[in-house]
Amino acid sequence: MEPIKGIIFRLFAVIFFVAMFAMVKATAGEVPTGQAVFVRSGVVLFVVVAWLISRSELSIGLRVKSVKGHFWRSLFGTGALSLNFAALTFLPLPEITAIGYAAPLLTVLLAIWLLGEQVKMFRVSAVLLGILGVAIIVEPRLTVFFDPDADNAVAIGAAIVLMAAFCNASAQIQISRLVRDEHPAAIAFYFAATSTFLAALTSVFGWVALSPTQAVLLIGCGICAGVGQICLTLSYRYAPASVVAPFEYSSILFALMVGYVVFGEIPSLQMLIGVAIVVSAGFIIIWREAQLGIEGAKTRAMNHLTDPATPSIDTEDASDGVDRDQAENA
Repeated sequence: MEPIKGIIFRLFAVIFFVAMFAMVKATAGEVPTGQAVFVRSGVVLFVVVAWLISRSELSIGLRVKSVKGHFWRSLFGTGALSLNFAALTFLPLPEITAIGYAAPLLTVLLAIWLLGEQVKMFRVSAVLLGILGVAIIVEPRLTVFFDPDADNAVAIGAAIVLMAAFCNASAQIQISRLVRDEHPAAIAFYFAATSTFLAALTSVFGWVALSPTQAVLLIGCGICAGVGQICLTLSYRYAPASVVAPFEYSSILFALMVGYVVFGEIPSLQMLIGVAIVVSAGFIIIWREAQLGIEGAKTRAMNHLTDPATPSIDTEDASDGVDRDQAENA
């Protein structure tokens, strides 16, 4: 393990993903969402296939055990991607990034409901704290329901991002099932392929002829998404999830900088307060998971000492954790 390399790759992944959204935002309102998703996913598909070929892992990326699982993961994932792209027309980039932090919080709640996972009050309290932070962020955008003269476009944007967060959380639930039998490369490949196909169906609603600038931006968006995914995967090869996961929240810093410099977007104090609460809740959950992982590792180590037939944590359990985290972000 080389944690510094893992952190660097995670930061690069965050930068590429923020750049992806910034490029789409630059075309928002001019290029239909479905067309933007198609170009982005098509380029990502090319990047993923090229990377798998370079690593002689294409056969792994094409191997499927659960067609149904891949279908639902890809459907929810495409929904989340499309809704986030659509929201860029209505809301500032930093705000979309901040509201998107609701996804891992919703994942915890869905895991309790759909997977029957046992979650203790400590983690539930952290989730509720994070939801409070999200509520603080979106509250100014919901004034349309109380003020008939308010701009309803921003309310629509907030609702779209929240729906995207729900779709993202649902996709994570499907991934948590897929990683038991599927390789992360297969999950990434079929998501890119499915999202490209589904986005192509929207052409019947009318696509536009792309200008050279728009074409470059959307192709660049796909390249950033594909390279970001590779950086994300590499980050988990060099460092444990508990080390690199907190750096996901650096995305709000990059989004704030890009939003201000490129689009002239200035965040409100209320949004920043909400972001601080959501990020704090995320760090609490990550810290708790790390503590539980340490306690579990100690227990398995003791069991291994008392019963040599028990698998050691340095082989089976450690590798499974890395693969799971790679797949969850595919």
